[in-house]
Amino acid sequence: MSAFIQGFFISMGLIVAIGAQNIYVLKRGLLKESVFLVAFICSLIDTALILAGVKGLGTFLETFPSFLLYITWFGILFLCIYGLLAFKSAFLTYSMNVDTTPQRVSTFKIIMTLLSLSFLNPHVYLDTVLLIGTIGSHYEGQLQNLFASGAASASFVWFFSLAYGSRILIPLFKRPITWKLLDLLTAFIMFFVAYSLFIGMEGK
Repeated sequence: MSAFIQGFFISMGLIVAIGAQNIYVLKRGLLKESVFLVAFICSLIDTALILAGVKGLGTFLETFPSFLLYITWFGILFLCIYGLLAFKSAFLTYSMNVDTTPQRVSTFKIIMTLLSLSFLNPHVYLDTVLLIGTIGSHYEGQLQNLFASGAASASFVWFFSLAYGSRILIPLFKRPITWKLLDLLTAFIMFFVAYSLFIGMEGK
């Protein structure tokens, strides 16, 4: 069980940081919109990347560093666009309502946004694939499977807790100013992550 517990806490420590994906899950949870689907997709993506890392995808990334380069540029572009949209949303005249939600987002758009936020983020590959994969590769056989299971379990626990637990904040988000602050925070996080990716590339 020590391998399972190690995998669980290492994974949990990496995904709880405030980021683009977590902000999106929080927002969908507040709106009670495709909550299960959002949490499930995020958990599945993490699980797939964890298994890929533990089973050897990290070696591929080390062999072909240009892959991360292309992903980084696409990620910067996507984050900037997403940040601008969030910034624009913060200054719209209407405010979102957590009870009626006047403008529902299509399931297809939600899925595509989640896939973009996940796979166009180089940190996902560096943390989930390389870091967790490197640690998990030190285990063999059943212990390696236990480590991967623990890491994947952390993703399911975190994303479902965030998606459904966000409802505790619903009374706070009945105030229009709170939505505007969340949109501004989202824009700031998107721009900051994009900037940090760009600076990271410049330093190489």
